[in-house]
Amino acid sequence: MAENSGTGRHPRFDDDLIGLDPDDPEAREFAAHLDRMQRCEPAFTIEASLRGVGEFADGSNRAGGLRWWVAVLIVLLIVAGVLVAAWDTLGNLLEWLAR
Repeated sequence: MAENSGTGRHPRFDDDLIGLDPDDPEAREFAAHLDRMQRCEPAFTIEASLRGVGEFADGSNRAGGLRWWVAVLIVLLIVAGVLVAAWDTLGNLLEWLAR
């Protein structure tokens, strides 16, 4: 019979998390958190930037209360900054074209 690949043992339980129950969902989440924290890859590529945005979205979805509202505020400020920059660029472009 084939093994269930979705519930495989994480290698961190043999190295860093000795003594924790590998079947505990919180311990698995902590192992995944350690993997994300120790990831060493270039962050200046588009793929890494999108992965970072995805991790921010996942983290903010897991958060609750004040942390969730702070994440929403950060996203709104970023969107407002992009809209202001686009409006300014469009205005400068139309002014340049009107000459």
